[in-house]
Order: sequence, then structure tokens, then C-alpha cells
Amino acid sequence: MLRTLLLVVALAVGVIGLGARLAGHHDAAPFAIWGCLIAAAVMVERWRYRGRNTAEGDGWQKTEERFVDPESGQTMQVLYNPRTGERRYEPAADG
Repeated sequence: MLRTLLLVVALAVGVIGLGARLAGHHDAAPFAIWGCLIAAAVMVERWRYRGRNTAEGDGWQKTEERFVDPESGQTMQVLYNPRTGERRYEPAADG
């Protein structure tokens, strides 16, 4: 929600700044530049940190580690990727 709002506001500032700059207001250039930069950063952030698939076929191995997530109260299973050293957490199948 906040990300979408930031994207909309940044695009609006960029478009308004660009329109004002094209209309002859030379002081509007920073608004166009910053609006477009912030919008691009939000779009790159969405692409870069999108959810990843935790399928076991991609080198993920289940470990014996389990813990109870304090927020949801669910039992979580720890997955480990020996190739990258990365750890992932997903709800345990048995509960």
C-alpha cells in the first residue's frame, strides 16, 4: 500500500515537473528528475526483492530446525541451500 502510494506520488511529481519544464519553467527540472528517480527506484525495488520460490528442487534442503513464529503462532520449518548458504523459513507441513 505504502509502496503504491509512493509510486503514484513520485510519478505525479515527475510528470508535473516535466510538464512545467516543457512549459518553460526552468526551476521545475529538479521535480521532474527526482520524481522519475524515486519512481524508478520503487519499480526496481519491486523487481529486485520479489518473492522467491522455495522449491526443494532448486537445491533447498529441509533441516531438523523448527520454531514457533511469535507473530502467527505457526510452527516454521527451516530450509537451507548449501550452494549459497541461504536459509528460508516456511510453515511446517505437520503443523
